[in-house]
Amino acid sequence: MKRDRLVALAAGALLVAGCAGRGPSPQAGAVSPPPHAPVLPLASDAERGVLPDSPLLRQMLEAHEPLRPVLAAAPDYRLQVVLGVVEERAGGRSVLVQHGFRAGAEYVYPASSVKLFAAVAALERLAELRRETGLAITADTSLVFQPLFEGEQREDADASNRAGGRITVAHDVRKIFLVSDNAAFNHLYELVGPDRLAAIVEHAGLPGVRIVHRLSEPHTAEENLRLPQIDFVGKGFTHSLPERTDEPLPPAPALPGLLVGAAVLDNDGRRSDGPLDFAGKNRAPLAVLQRALCMVVQPEVDCGGAGFDLGEADRELLLRAMRRLPGESVNPRLDRAEHPDAYVKFLLPGLRRVIPAERLRLYDKSGQAYGFTLDNAWVVDAASGKSFFLAAALYTNADGVLNDDLYDYDTVALPALADVAEAVARGLMTDRH
Repeated sequence: MKRDRLVALAAGALLVAGCAGRGPSPQAGAVSPPPHAPVLPLASDAERGVLPDSPLLRQMLEAHEPLRPVLAAAPDYRLQVVLGVVEERAGGRSVLVQHGFRAGAEYVYPASSVKLFAAVAALERLAELRRETGLAITADTSLVFQPLFEGEQREDADASNRAGGRITVAHDVRKIFLVSDNAAFNHLYELVGPDRLAAIVEHAGLPGVRIVHRLSEPHTAEENLRLPQIDFVGKGFTHSLPERTDEPLPPAPALPGLLVGAAVLDNDGRRSDGPLDFAGKNRAPLAVLQRALCMVVQPEVDCGGAGFDLGEADRELLLRAMRRLPGESVNPRLDRAEHPDAYVKFLLPGLRRVIPAERLRLYDKSGQAYGFTLDNAWVVDAASGKSFFLAAALYTNADGVLNDDLYDYDTVALPALADVAEAVARGLMTDRH
């Protein structure tokens, strides 16, 4: 099966949690761009997710002593934090109000956090297909992916799906949120395509989001526009989406900090000096990621855009998948020792220092790759009814080399995100502020 191939740290590889490293990162943006790089317009503040620095948020972060070394070197770590609270306005209108710390200051690679968009877009696409065909195509309809690139085989089974061993959108959604499965994301990327992804986020009112490549499968930009034939196999019907090639998206505007690191290792471990240019990679500003999550979990709130076109059953599927811990899952069934509660919930340890585990409800999507670590969450205390949104990101790569698997995740990034979560939870869930 093509997604069963293990592709080692390639140009488009996504790394999940657990890669250890060393110390602080190099100064962001310290390397000058190549002399003949094309000149593109600078992204607007909205496209970058820029927010004014919030004295309230800064106070919460600075009050937490373990965070102070990271805060003191925030530009080096590309540390960004966005706090979102829902406020009631005149006429009973609920509005998401965002507070930023360095939000949008420079580029942050979104890694697996973009899987939220793929899950939403895939469910919207299924609804569209039901309207177009009149067929009972649902999130539980079996999918077959025909081979597209050399060496691939027909893909029609998923052994982890205990409900029939088939590939389905519902099961891929579960795997995306439970363990951040890359093959599951690639299925949904191929079902929707980059053009529809772009249209859906634009319709929702989410600027600056750009999803243009698969994860953990090294393809060129042109290859990532190619999408395979996909067959839907249901009771009494088979419907096929033909193989197709999407049109490339318009050139992406320039962002500060797109050049990352001082050297890159290729698949064979050969080193090339100079930064890795992220201009052609996926984008999703932290503040915009938070607004997208708000649109899913609290669609009645004005989250800063039109929102998504999700049916209630599809939204419930997303909520269940986001909230469930790996050890609670019955399909797929996961080993708690290999997949502890915080396996892809990077804010969870810090939140549990403030909110007891039995009361905490966490709906999130994290990401980790190329030295970037981030989490985008809705935090709910079931006992008090209090809730808030929190998104945080930082870059840790002491040696400045990309693809060497030495990214300081365990020693710096994950403790820092846990501390951010603890600081904000203490500030909001107690009487300290």
